[in-house]
Amino acid sequence: MGTKVATANGDPYLLTADGIKEPPTGWAGSLRYLGPGLIVSASIVGSGELIATTALGAKVGFVLLWMVILSTAVKVAVQAELARWTILTGKPALTGFNEVPPKIGRIGWINALWILMALSKFLQIGGIVGGTASALSMLIPVGGDPLSATSLGVWTAIVVAGSIALLYSNSYSLIERGAFALVVVFSIATVVIALGLPFTPFSYGGTDVLSGLTFTIPAGAIGAAVAMFGITGVGADEITFYTYWCVEKGYARWVGPNDGSDEWKARAQGWIRVMYKDVFVSWIIYTVGTLAFFIMGAAVLNPQGLVLEGNEMITTLSQMYTDVIGEWAAIGFLIGAIAVLGSTLWASIPSWSRMYTNVLATLGVLDWNNQVAREKWVRGFIVVLPILWGATYLSVSSPVVMVQIGGVATGIFLPAVVVATWYLRKTQVDPELHGGRWFNVVLLISSIAITLLGIYSLLKVFGLGGD
Repeated sequence: MGTKVATANGDPYLLTADGIKEPPTGWAGSLRYLGPGLIVSASIVGSGELIATTALGAKVGFVLLWMVILSTAVKVAVQAELARWTILTGKPALTGFNEVPPKIGRIGWINALWILMALSKFLQIGGIVGGTASALSMLIPVGGDPLSATSLGVWTAIVVAGSIALLYSNSYSLIERGAFALVVVFSIATVVIALGLPFTPFSYGGTDVLSGLTFTIPAGAIGAAVAMFGITGVGADEITFYTYWCVEKGYARWVGPNDGSDEWKARAQGWIRVMYKDVFVSWIIYTVGTLAFFIMGAAVLNPQGLVLEGNEMITTLSQMYTDVIGEWAAIGFLIGAIAVLGSTLWASIPSWSRMYTNVLATLGVLDWNNQVAREKWVRGFIVVLPILWGATYLSVSSPVVMVQIGGVATGIFLPAVVVATWYLRKTQVDPELHGGRWFNVVLLISSIAITLLGIYSLLKVFGLGGD
């Protein structure tokens, strides 16, 4: 899956005839061309699953299992539709968002909202930095007390410096392979433990699972459910940055510039089908991971009344493993927690660096099509963003709340992504290249569900949404 992008000049964002490649057919031929979804999975199988989903399971038990499944499935069609536009045009999401009227000067209203979401993400990703630092501190405490300010401060600095050092090269193949390794390590361990729970004192059965498919939301759980819905599965940020990885993998470059020919349309359809497979595989990965985390929270933490608070989050979560396997499992869990939270950082740092650079380009700060300038800015953000996120964590020091705030902000931004996706579909995508009838039905349902989530999230922010 580490296929090199087929470019003559090394810039996947420049579509030229010499970059054209015929698409593979079938699953066997397509596997080596999958990859962008792995980076998305690495981002998703992290803060949302380990923190928000487990916290929800601990709070309400199995009753919201249906929402976990819905939250991972409902946004996929919008993700694929926006990626379709990117493959056909070679343009990343924020370039397209800025073309949606109205505009205020150089900036479109959707990119203005994106900037607000990006600011809230300082809390969410800062919480991920903090969770990673907490796990490392518990594994190897500095000064004896694993949750002391000194130990957490030292490990936060190490996480930040290590992230910068590993990702500064900004190599697509490195990012893709690292994401794949991190996802595999923790997903397998977590799924194995979730499947093993029925053989422990914290067993669950078919009745528990069926009780979670009744489409009800218990009183007092709506806020947590909305945050979970916004942050699990592909959120607004993942839908947005997936387009960058589709380009950098080579999908748009391999389709080539639109010359209006039947050959171009056939080639475009072929690479869009590859993208569909990429989206499907990533959906399977993060849905299975999400369900495993929720089930562990519902089966182990909920019956004991254990809740997730502050820096003790990692201690509480490790209880899931030590209670099921034994005290020795705490070390294994901490290593796993580092892997799962680290996977989110691994994917988030280069993804957000691209998006920040792109939004600055829409403001005229740089020329997005100048590869040298673009790379310089992306690498600059790879250095700056982890430092700012780490500083945010040390200032707030409450990973669960930080992650949930980011989840609500993501839920609010999602309807804007839906509007942009439909606008770009209508104005820049040839109707012959739209999805089939069933895809379009699912896209409509997905769009409505996402919009309702955004409306509710807005009402919650202004204190009108109840609980």
